[in-house]
Amino acid sequence: MSTATPKASSDVLDFVVHKANGLKGLVDTGLQSLPRQYIQPPERRLHASQVISQESIPIIDVSNWDDPQLVESIFEAASKWGFFQIINHGIPQEILDHLQDAAHGFFGLPNEERKKFWKGKSPTDTVFLATSFSPLKEKVLEWKDYLSFRYIPGDEKSQALWPSAKAIESERNHIEQMHIYKRLNGASFQGSSAGLYEEGEMVIKKLLELLLTKLNVREIDKEKEYALMGSLTNLNYYPHCPNPELVTGVGCHSDISSITVLLQDDIGGLYVRGIEEDSWIHIPPVNGALVINIGDVLQIMSNDQYKSIEHRVVANGSKNRVSVPIFVNPGPDALIGPLPEVLETGAAPRYKPILFSDYFSYFFSKGHDGKNSINYAKI
Repeated sequence: MSTATPKASSDVLDFVVHKANGLKGLVDTGLQSLPRQYIQPPERRLHASQVISQESIPIIDVSNWDDPQLVESIFEAASKWGFFQIINHGIPQEILDHLQDAAHGFFGLPNEERKKFWKGKSPTDTVFLATSFSPLKEKVLEWKDYLSFRYIPGDEKSQALWPSAKAIESERNHIEQMHIYKRLNGASFQGSSAGLYEEGEMVIKKLLELLLTKLNVREIDKEKEYALMGSLTNLNYYPHCPNPELVTGVGCHSDISSITVLLQDDIGGLYVRGIEEDSWIHIPPVNGALVINIGDVLQIMSNDQYKSIEHRVVANGSKNRVSVPIFVNPGPDALIGPLPEVLETGAAPRYKPILFSDYFSYFFSKGHDGKNSINYAKI
């Protein structure tokens, strides 16, 4: 039984947010034209004239982590672009494929199944469904829903309340979906070598070790690990849009993570700000590759030696796009500021020490606004 598309502005927000239908629920009503809440002003849309094809971000082979040239390649990419892709990272293609299946499987469920996990209503705070970015704070909504997971080692009680494999199987016939959800967030229930958490954690740690080597950090001790290596994983879903040129999948922003590790599907739509003023570069999907980007936390810790770079996502007019970002975040009580090793050279700190939980709260207290969030931490 289909639901009528809400017409009034207040009805749209009520239907999507307060009634927990999300954007997917709105599209499923048979949406033919865009509600005004999703129409971006012209200055916030991506125009073809802004996209440059002469530039591209580096693709780096990380099959040999001990190669000295790899350190230089990653350092150069992180310093110049803030973004790069890695290939031959060791995470099996089967796991990456299943992650995308899991996203399509969950968002293919009936509305009533999905909304059980709506933020504030979910049976556990380790998984929730949400829409846009900060829908009650934004002037214009983003064209996206997402399911967010936070893995806590040994917390099987919470994991038992995650979306059920049976429900997804009946809708999409993906019999391993729940297994993949758990592997995504760290619970390796069929052997430690098979889980994405174990292999993904290795990739994350190697990347951070190489990046920190250039900052004179000799080892990642427990304190630095807490300040760098927590994780939050999203299954992002961008449904097809009747007027994709008028909306934004994700608005211009930089991540607040230390780094972000992103799996994107084969549809494309991710753009990163170029070096030239008001230019944007498309990051084309590469089968098996992971997109890595520097977040605000690493920019702060490096005292601007690394820079988080603005990026954005556009919608698609005919296909449903998914992506899976792993946000490698500090622990909530971690104090972030320029690393002592960075300041040993006599450089003046450009940022004050702040609690990551305060920075996180500030970031979500408003809509996406480019790079402005990092000013919160500046001296």
